[in-house]
Amino acid sequence: MGYAEVRFAHTAELALPTGGTQLLVNLDADALSSSPLRGPVRRTGGAAVHGPYTEPALIDPAQQRAVVWVAFRPAGAHPFLTAPVSAVRDELAGLDELWGTDGAVLRERLLEAMAVGGPRAGLRELEAALLARARRPLEPDPAVRLAAALLDRGTPVAEVADRLGWTARRLARRCTDQLGLAPKRYARLRRFQRLLGRVNAGPGAPDWAALAADCGYHDQAHLIHEFRALAGITPTAYAPRSPLERNHVPLDG
Repeated sequence: MGYAEVRFAHTAELALPTGGTQLLVNLDADALSSSPLRGPVRRTGGAAVHGPYTEPALIDPAQQRAVVWVAFRPAGAHPFLTAPVSAVRDELAGLDELWGTDGAVLRERLLEAMAVGGPRAGLRELEAALLARARRPLEPDPAVRLAAALLDRGTPVAEVADRLGWTARRLARRCTDQLGLAPKRYARLRRFQRLLGRVNAGPGAPDWAALAADCGYHDQAHLIHEFRALAGITPTAYAPRSPLERNHVPLDG
């Protein structure tokens, strides 16, 4: 959970898929939007849930001028949704659609709290709203969390199922329900995130062949193919906003 207030010089940027789910509240304007590279623009009011994306999307940096967000840990969004997390996969879903009246008034509640007590008061109000909406135990299913951790480390899907004593079908059902993604898709996105974490880890230009081997790709050609599919750009064109914001890539023009 966090709050940021900032201005950017660029007018568009790529948001890269992480496999995670976020709750976003735009305090600067009552609007949010996200545009996949293929498909229509998705627009909502100023409070929305950004489901687990499986492809890059174009976003407007102006919508990040003053924003409160919650980046849910794996399976962490599940208690706050009445439907499986997969229902918001590849979606920007308005909080008014998901929570009804509670979602429709959340942005105003945060603005009112921050006007009196500053950003910390706004974060406390958001925390209270989440606790009030919880429909399941707040602690994620430990088996699904273990599955996510194993997949994040590159453990093969079949081995994850064996470790849990589950069939592949049960693993797929539980991951889709609580993570929002089938295990193979989740593992693919997390491998991509491991790669991005390594790209800016050392001095000099990245050694893509070595990174391919270290991150679990068959070869450099496989890495390039996956990079283009998940980032919409080539590896050499990748220039994130900062090393700590590796999933935001400013675009020129």
